[in-house]
Amino acid sequence: MQYLTDRKRAQGTGAGRQGTHHHWEMMVSSTALVILVPLFVFTFGCALGGTYEDVLAYYSRPFPAIVTALTLVVVVKHLMREAQMAIEDYVHGVAEKLALMGVAAFSYTLIAAGLFALVKLAL
Repeated sequence: MQYLTDRKRAQGTGAGRQGTHHHWEMMVSSTALVILVPLFVFTFGCALGGTYEDVLAYYSRPFPAIVTALTLVVVVKHLMREAQMAIEDYVHGVAEKLALMGVAAFSYTLIAAGLFALVKLAL
C-alpha cells in the first residue's frame, strides 16, 4: 500500500503545458484583428458596388491587397486555433487526430485558395 500525498497523486495529470502559449497566440491574433477588421471593412466597402474593371484596378493597388491578404491569413489562423482547442477538449482518440488533421488541411487550403484568388485579382 502506497501512502501518497494529494500533490503526488495529482502530479503528471495536470495541464499539457500549452495553455500559456495558446493564450498568447490568441491574444496576438486578436489584437491584430482589432486593427485589421476595420481596415478590411473600409477597403472592401470602397470596392463594393464597382464594376469588374473598377474592382480589378482597386485591388491592383498594394494597400487594399495587403490588408485583404493579412486579414484572410490572421482570421483563418485564429479560427483554426479555436477549432483545434475545441477538438482537443471534446474529441479523443483516433477521431481527435483525424479531426485535427482535417481542420489544419482545410484551413491551409482556404488560405492558399484565398491568396491565389487575391493574386489573380491583383495581377
